[in-house]
Amino acid sequence: METEWLTVGKIVNTHGIRGEIKVVSQTDFPEERFAQGNKLVIENPETAQRIPVVVNGARLHKNMYIVKIKDLDDINIAEKYKGWNLKVSKDDLGELDEGEYYHYEIIGCKVFTEEGEELGAITEILVPGANDVWVIQQPKGKQLLVPVIDEVVLDVDVEAKKVIVRLMEGLV
Repeated sequence: METEWLTVGKIVNTHGIRGEIKVVSQTDFPEERFAQGNKLVIENPETAQRIPVVVNGARLHKNMYIVKIKDLDDINIAEKYKGWNLKVSKDDLGELDEGEYYHYEIIGCKVFTEEGEELGAITEILVPGANDVWVIQQPKGKQLLVPVIDEVVLDVDVEAKKVIVRLMEGLV
């Protein structure tokens, strides 16, 4: 069975002359994903070419991570990877606490009201600050933005790909 890969960051630039890369994090666990010794792959989004890498270290700098990859010591080599994605194997994901979910588990779930009315499917997850916001594509073509808070999200069943929500006044 082929390994499934999940994006944890995007390489947007180089940093300095020693091959460090600037990464926009796309994970809720950057400290874990970019920790020293962690194994990732860098993937070309156009060709799907993957290169396994080992993280030598990382630090947060102006809302981005400066990541040092083992054996990547030259800015000229690092330049080639601009626009590539950093990915982690699905097998390397840690267990989450009850009531917590990875984004890939939520995307594609059908959303229903507590009365049983189907609202659509979750197509995107926005992370604006205090809480996530699910983007639900409705059958009529409109998008519905639903805040991920206890008052709204009543039940999540990732196995059945089904979510039950209570629509607060003003959401629709």
